Amino acid sequence: MQNQLAVLLFSFFFGIASMSAQNRTLTPEDLWSLGRVSLFDVSPDDSLVLYGVKYYDLESNSSNLDLYTIRLDGGSKGTPVRLTDTPESEANACYRPDGRKIGFLRGDKLWEMNPDGSNARQVSDISMNGFAWSPDGMQMLFIQEVYYPNPADTILSDLPRTSGRIYDDLMFRHWDDWADNNYSNIFYTGYADGKLVGEPVNIQKEAFDAPMTPFGGMEQVQWSANGKQIAYTCKRSHGVEDATGTNSDIFLYDLASGRTENLSEGMPGYDMEPAFSPNGRFLAWNSQERPGYEADRVRIFLYDLKTKERWEMTTTMDQNASHPKWSTDSQRIFFISEKQGVRELWGVDFSQKSKLQRLSTGFYDYLDFIPTGKNTLASLRNSQSEPPEIFRTVVETTAAKQLTFTNKDFLEKVQLGLVAKRMIQTTDNKRMHAWVVYPPDFDKEKKYPVVLYCQGGPQSMVSQSWSYRWNLQLFAAAGYIVIAPNRRGVPGFGQAWTDAIAGDWGEQPMQDLLSAVDDLKREPYADSTRMAAIGPSFGGFSVYWLEGHHEGRFKAFIAHGGVFNLESFYGSTEELFFANQELGGPYWQDTIPETYLKDSPHHYVQNWDTPLLVVHNGRDYRVPLEQGLQAYTAARLMGIPSRLLSFPEENHFVTKPQNAVLWHRTMLEWLGRYLAEK
Repeated sequence: MQNQLAVLLFSFFFGIASMSAQNRTLTPEDLWSLGRVSLFDVSPDDSLVLYGVKYYDLESNSSNLDLYTIRLDGGSKGTPVRLTDTPESEANACYRPDGRKIGFLRGDKLWEMNPDGSNARQVSDISMNGFAWSPDGMQMLFIQEVYYPNPADTILSDLPRTSGRIYDDLMFRHWDDWADNNYSNIFYTGYADGKLVGEPVNIQKEAFDAPMTPFGGMEQVQWSANGKQIAYTCKRSHGVEDATGTNSDIFLYDLASGRTENLSEGMPGYDMEPAFSPNGRFLAWNSQERPGYEADRVRIFLYDLKTKERWEMTTTMDQNASHPKWSTDSQRIFFISEKQGVRELWGVDFSQKSKLQRLSTGFYDYLDFIPTGKNTLASLRNSQSEPPEIFRTVVETTAAKQLTFTNKDFLEKVQLGLVAKRMIQTTDNKRMHAWVVYPPDFDKEKKYPVVLYCQGGPQSMVSQSWSYRWNLQLFAAAGYIVIAPNRRGVPGFGQAWTDAIAGDWGEQPMQDLLSAVDDLKREPYADSTRMAAIGPSFGGFSVYWLEGHHEGRFKAFIAHGGVFNLESFYGSTEELFFANQELGGPYWQDTIPETYLKDSPHHYVQNWDTPLLVVHNGRDYRVPLEQGLQAYTAARLMGIPSRLLSFPEENHFVTKPQNAVLWHRTMLEWLGRYLAEK
């Protein structure tokens, strides 16, 4: 390992020596000064990439996204063209099918402008959460909130100032919102000469969300190639069924007849992201087989609109195949797949008997992509050392050319740490993948404190993604060696590795975390007397568990949004299908699932003896605030140095600029207090 590290370090420092001087390291404020790039569309003639850049203003605690284009071939010296420069952000930007206009949402209203950004004008007063033109540009679908009456409305009708809420079933709150009887429905209407024409038609007329909440977007709704049908994702369930199941389906609405068909009938897991082939023959979508299991293998299913047959295209893959998109000739489906700590671009080729092809190389994560007619993909790529930028990927050669350099000046001034892969032997003799991030000024002759990063999810891979929240470079910049293992339960290493965590939260996955830090501390440059463990969500659970079992390894802990008491978590979280899958069902069964008895951190508070920072937010309904409050209370009663940081308006994440800076500062101060060299 030391030989491998020496080679990596030589290459790394030789590379930065040839750059302009990098005289400082990453700070929390830096994360909020960067331009955050998003990929929107490619022009119909495949010449231009339409993208957005969002900047945050720390002083005003606000953000603004503007639109840009850049040539797909990298011509004209790769100079971006700025299309918008207004106080309001733009969203959902796309080209009109004829390429003569760009549509976008400003606020919640539809606007259009010329492809060069001129002549911007509001198209409609209708409030929208998303839109899409039909392929011929003659119609438009859009997403709008619709209120469906609640039986309790009659009780409240003459009390307009009451803040009371009345519920008769589950899913009364979700992620960070309480149910309010407003649902996202899909409408379509005519379009001509920059105007919406005719009375909009609601194709659902039902109290179900499409796209699905809380994270679904326009990727869950699509026009057919001939503009006569609309495919969409919807989870048609309420109450207990909604809270305990994952059965979303792919629905096909026919404009002429007004009829809706369920194409995934009898498939009880998640079915999402429909994608029509350009030739109009097929519909592809993502599907998970097992009901109630959100971390089941993500497959690509195909439906023949002519023969009504459906089948899986990715049967030979033991990894996820997400976000299917068709090549313009309908011969390939491209997708993103998690594998060995990286999110790669892949394709399945019909012309070669459904041959699978890996289309990207290197330690990079691909976040999004758009196929073009030039055998290329416009893609959004990043790594732990590079914020997202737009690239042009050539399908046949996997060559990737960077098109945008939004944060180039910043990266030339800030020195980042080396990121290296490390393979670790687990206690049951498996090989486990981990990423290690070294301080920017790393000297293998010195000793450094170590931070163990415990990943959340629990089925979420530690990948090569540049994070604006848990950015491991930020901790490395403070002088820590960070080790981030892909412990039992994460995807990208075979479905059996992912499945292994269910009902076993406190056993092998925790041993995997300890194996990682024990392996690293054998290195002469790792100071085993100055180690800490940090983590969000399931990583927060991991920290609470380690607090009661670490046997003196760690000097400090940080738990963000973690589960502390499995029983009270089951009774207060919203997506009970997750708790049923992971914990084996409720704790009041005749035979109590063993995980409640042996894995819950609250059973081991008597062993707590190490300083603990608890971060937990008021609008976190996935892992409710009371979990963090219980842990903090236990720590204080045990006489342990501890601190609570809570943002009442934030959810499972910390998303507001000044909140995030305070959050990062608090974490770094806590680590510095207990890991400082004596």
